[in-house]
Amino acid sequence: MSQNHIVIFDTTLRDGEQSPGASMNINEKLEIARALEELGVDVIEAGFPIASPGDFEAVRAVSEICRGATVCGLARCNELDIDRAWEALGKAEHPRIHVFLATSAIHREFKLRMDKDEIIRRAVESVKRARGYCEDVEFSPEDAARTELDFLVAVVQAAIDAGATTVNIPDTVGYATPQHYGGVIRHLRQNVRGIERAVISTHCHNDLGLAVANSLAGILEGARQVECTINGIGERAG
Repeated sequence: MSQNHIVIFDTTLRDGEQSPGASMNINEKLEIARALEELGVDVIEAGFPIASPGDFEAVRAVSEICRGATVCGLARCNELDIDRAWEALGKAEHPRIHVFLATSAIHREFKLRMDKDEIIRRAVESVKRARGYCEDVEFSPEDAARTELDFLVAVVQAAIDAGATTVNIPDTVGYATPQHYGGVIRHLRQNVRGIERAVISTHCHNDLGLAVANSLAGILEGARQVECTINGIGERAG
């Protein structure tokens, strides 16, 4: 892949479906997946397989029909999620497992109740497990935009060393401005050893009306994948 190519990662079928009124049945998801592939989208995130039987079946069905685009399934950083994602993706021509784990202080304390060392250990174990199934593995430190920069560097470093081929930097709560978000990408590129081994990705929410601006700021600082949806639909403001 050219170093100048920007990977388009469409998550309409996963994040987009979290938009109010945007729930889709499996036939509608297949219709959208075909249209996305015809459009030339690089990666289609087809769903969150462990979330529901419907999501599992949708990911499996999209995996069976898409021959050009990479088909991605989302999983939390635990064995059950990762195994279920691979079960759904098994017939994909180009499969990707996307694992995520929160890293910000507020998530560590109140949601995960984990310390930093445990988060790094869990991230490494999960990336390695996913790599045992397929070569294309994406890691997202959830709420990266509010994570302490030194810890974010450590987590991203560990994920890449464990085999992550894409590292996504989510602005999970739609908090960032372009200056801040671009600065996070720049800091990672300057401080993570061997960061060129992975594609850096943007995932920006539109609570402040800045999702596109933040994504562009990330690209200007060296990100090479943009996570997006049709018409910007997604949870909360999109």
